[in-house]
Amino acid sequence: MIELAFQKKLISASGEMLLSIETKIKEGSLVTLYGKSGAGKTTILRILGGLTQPDFGTIKVHDTIWLDISKKINLKPQKRKVGFVFQDYALFPNMTVKENLEFALLKGENSNIINHLIEMVELGELQHRKPTTLSGGQQQRVALARALVQKPKLLMLDEPLSALDEEIRFKLQQYILTVHKEFGLTTLLISHDVSEVLRMSNVVIELNEGKIIKQGTTNQIFNHQDLSAQFQLTGTLIQSIKQDFIYILSVQIGKDVVKIVADESEGNDLKIGDKILVSAKAFNPIIQKIS
Repeated sequence: MIELAFQKKLISASGEMLLSIETKIKEGSLVTLYGKSGAGKTTILRILGGLTQPDFGTIKVHDTIWLDISKKINLKPQKRKVGFVFQDYALFPNMTVKENLEFALLKGENSNIINHLIEMVELGELQHRKPTTLSGGQQQRVALARALVQKPKLLMLDEPLSALDEEIRFKLQQYILTVHKEFGLTTLLISHDVSEVLRMSNVVIELNEGKIIKQGTTNQIFNHQDLSAQFQLTGTLIQSIKQDFIYILSVQIGKDVVKIVADESEGNDLKIGDKILVSAKAFNPIIQKIS
């Protein structure tokens, strides 16, 4: 269990803001921090990783105290066993892919983890190339692998996929889910993409102006709790054709395009580019706009 209880005064676009967080995160969860820009999401990750100190409070991770301001306990970042992945990749441009991973390896640690990670995120053919010769998606795979070299207990992802196109983003989401499961991680993700949140998260923490306003499952947060569906898929509406009293919707889900029949009440308010949730119970699809 990760227990967070801290406060820090911040300066936001609208003036001074108090970041006040008190919550518990279950070990092994994939948790998304969700909310408007400036709500304090990145600062939470920085405080948890030891890069920013709160004004007061505590952090307890798996019965180990990482931070207790009143007792002057504040573990250094390298002792917190945390892996970071940022939007800007932060790779060393003068090193190859493999050298970037080797640089993150602690002295005396077994280097077999590097070959395993290179294979897991399919970097074998790229391992001797430098980051400047790689695409954004390839660089992000390197950044993800590097964050895992030291076998962290906690993986923190600050909007790592927001600059990538839909197809690459979907594939990287699958990589993240794979390593989350294989390494038994507790993962904290910052994302503004509702379809990404729905696809990946066990728990969502919604923030507004430095406060937690909601915490729960994706269904609870996005008001889909009434859908006891056998499956749920999220995608982007790329075409909508009205025929009599129905709509034929073409929805891109990853690399695939799925055609779905929707009634007027579902199709009237949809427009091209909308993110939608497709649910089905038996053979009856239910369409809901999510952004």
